[in-house]
Formats: sequence, C-alpha cells, structure tokens
Amino acid sequence: MEEKALILDEKAMNRAITRISYEIIERNRGAKDLCVIGILSRGRELARRIAEKISITENIPVPFGALDISRYRDDRTADEDRSDIPFSVTGKKVVLVDDVIYTGRTARAAIDAIFALGRPQLINLAVLVDRGHRELPIRADYVGKNLPTSREERVQVSVRELDGLDKVSILSE
Repeated sequence: MEEKALILDEKAMNRAITRISYEIIERNRGAKDLCVIGILSRGRELARRIAEKISITENIPVPFGALDISRYRDDRTADEDRSDIPFSVTGKKVVLVDDVIYTGRTARAAIDAIFALGRPQLINLAVLVDRGHRELPIRADYVGKNLPTSREERVQVSVRELDGLDKVSILSE
C-alpha cells in the first residue's frame, strides 16, 4: 500500500489531541472522577497524551490505562490479556480512546471489556479519526478529524512512541 494523502502532520495531530482534551474537560466540568483508557496499541499512546494534557490543565492527576480488547472481539481469539489498568473503573467517568473508528466493532468490544472490570458512571469514546462506515450504532463523543473514506482505503495513524513520527495518512492499493 502506498500513501495516497497526508491528512494530519505532527502539528495538526497535536492540535487535534489538545482540542479533544479541552472538550473532555468542558463536557465533564473538570477532571473529577475522570480516567482515560486507551485501546491497544495506538489508542494507548493517544490516551496517555490526553491524560497528561488534562492533568496539566486541571492540575490534578488523571488515571490512565491501556485496554487489550482481544478477548472481547467477535472475529478473533486471544490467549493473554495485555491490559494495564492500575485503578478501579467503578464509579468513574471513563474516556475510551482509539486511533480510528470505522465499523464500531472495536468500540463495542472495548465497552464489554470495561464492564468486565467494573461499573463506571459513564463511558465516552474519543477518537483521533472517524472514517464512517459504521456497522453498529456507535458514535464517538470526541473526534479529532472526520474523514470520509471509501471502504477500499485504509487510514494509518502513526505515533512517535511506536512509529518514530506523528501523522495520519490515507493509504491505497
């Protein structure tokens, strides 16, 4: 696959993450009882950045964790759980973070995984890119970029922690 178009460069990606962080603060009237959980793998890195920005802005620590949804997917199986959530989600306002929302199946699996850990006060979904084509009635509460795509295209999110650079691209065959 080759890069068809660069959608977000490092600066634009950082602005989107900052905007999402401020929207989360505004909608939740601060960061009280808030926790941020990223879906492995790139969602974890985005969630860490969002939690850090909220913590700095609100001057209180915001718990952050990583969620492995492999066991809750309907299209594959997993042996081990690589989740790292060192706090209880019970009674918390959980913000799930993923890089791209497409069919909605990943978000559904993540919600199931969260409820297996406890009973949160609420769950919101934050995504860097919403590309449409939903198969389930799920929508993101916070979106960095709406990006209508064809089903043949692929959205690739790169994060410096895993890929050496920050960017969002559309790939085509």
